[in-house]
Amino acid sequence: MNPPVPAAAERSSAPPEFDVRRYGAVGDGRTLDTAALNRAIAAASAAGGGTVFLPAGDYLSHSVRLQSRITLELRAGATLIAADPPPPGQPGGYDAPEDGPPNQFQDFGHSRFRNSLLWGENLEHVTLRGPGVIYGRGLSRGNGRIALPVGQVAPQPPGHLPDVLEADGAFAPFAGPLTPGPFGYPHAKDTLPAGVGNKAIGLRACRHVTVQDLTILHAGHFAILATACDNVTVDNVFIDTNRDGIDIDACCNVRISNCSVNSPWDDGICIKSSFGAGVLRPVENVTVTNCFVSGFTEGTLYDGTRERVIRHRGGPIGRIKLGTEASGGFRNIAITNCVFDFCRGLALEQVDGSFMEDIVVSNLTMREVMNAPIFIRLAGRLRAPGATQPGTATRIAISNVVATDVAPEHGLFIAGLPGHPVTDVRLSGIRLHSRGGGTAADAAREVPEMVRDYPEPMLFGPLPAWGLYVRHAERIQVRDVSLHLQRGDARPAVELDDVRAADFAGVRLPGQTSKDEWVLTGVTALRTRDCDGLPDSVR
Repeated sequence: MNPPVPAAAERSSAPPEFDVRRYGAVGDGRTLDTAALNRAIAAASAAGGGTVFLPAGDYLSHSVRLQSRITLELRAGATLIAADPPPPGQPGGYDAPEDGPPNQFQDFGHSRFRNSLLWGENLEHVTLRGPGVIYGRGLSRGNGRIALPVGQVAPQPPGHLPDVLEADGAFAPFAGPLTPGPFGYPHAKDTLPAGVGNKAIGLRACRHVTVQDLTILHAGHFAILATACDNVTVDNVFIDTNRDGIDIDACCNVRISNCSVNSPWDDGICIKSSFGAGVLRPVENVTVTNCFVSGFTEGTLYDGTRERVIRHRGGPIGRIKLGTEASGGFRNIAITNCVFDFCRGLALEQVDGSFMEDIVVSNLTMREVMNAPIFIRLAGRLRAPGATQPGTATRIAISNVVATDVAPEHGLFIAGLPGHPVTDVRLSGIRLHSRGGGTAADAAREVPEMVRDYPEPMLFGPLPAWGLYVRHAERIQVRDVSLHLQRGDARPAVELDDVRAADFAGVRLPGQTSKDEWVLTGVTALRTRDCDGLPDSVR
């Protein structure tokens, strides 16, 4: 049946537009325009929807409250600037974090949304679009009043990730009762007071959301955090920030495409299924395509200098990741045609007792990789209500990956737990070029199980094999994999430990290879064909 044809008058009508200047916005970068922006959005909502636009100018603001059926458009030359919060103990600033019981399973940043520059809850048909800029100048990274300016980095304790880089940590602590649960949440350091903002865009339980054609700079804890949302599109967004880039948490039907994310101090594009919204909800039906992630010094992807400075153990972050928050599970996710540069590799992590299944990854290129270019981890942190044992990681296919100048500590890294193997993984068309340099002591290391620890490759220390290390796994297929060294390495190329029903074909190793390039411990039902250093056999 053909859809009804609208009348001529209906066809000629267009959604109304609302110029924020008509509602009192000044856009001079000095006047606080928060009230004017919210008035314009309220007027558009009262009219049944429309486009609220910011013409060229610098609009200083605290929290802007989004509404359903609204397009917020930053036009060419428009910059929305996150204003500084008020001094400690004084009223005003960003909207207070929402009321609710403390979340014992998730940090404050993931479980509160109203303390954002732009926020919305239980909305539908919301669009945020450019080509203007969002600049989170006055936002916190998560544990202080305001983050350091772009390009400035505070000293950090040796071996720690930079979660303490704040310009002013002396704010009034949260006044309510804080009784930490089994995972240390909530606690005072993790909790921000009313008036302090920590996200550029925070969305919870929204439907039909589009973020497109925007530039987001220096965005605090999150540039974009969407939690428990359905039908989300993020397209052609450029982010250069001081912590997380795009976080998709417990969402369904998500399309991320054509985005560039530089995030040296945290993940670039991160798919999660946390307990942040107070419910166990899987993230499913997600595609990430044609995206670029990097870990250059903050601001230098934006200005084109792409400064490479490693300031902390493990190098910059900047990667694409599933996890670590995984309580609701992952399924039906495709990642394709993405580029990694000067950052960590792809990480797929299920450590919170749920599932990770039906994951397809293809066509990745990586240069200057700071740790495992591919990391698949099943473990038992179990940071979720009711979780009592590790979940599952199964039906994962990764193909057509080129990783060059890979840090020597890790190659391809797949690890389950005793009695809880990673299963049904296929690696094909992989080209890995390691920097090499591993020692005989590295080859002799016993890798810790780290059942309940944070699942970061660098925390395992150097692996005893430089190319491929697989432990506690079943039904692993490896096809057309080529492993190369940029300099000598005393470790074997491949180590399999507690692996059943693995199938290897077309594995190329460097130089004159021998059986010493393979270490097989507790391996059963192994089939090999056309592999350097091993005969064709079934054992």
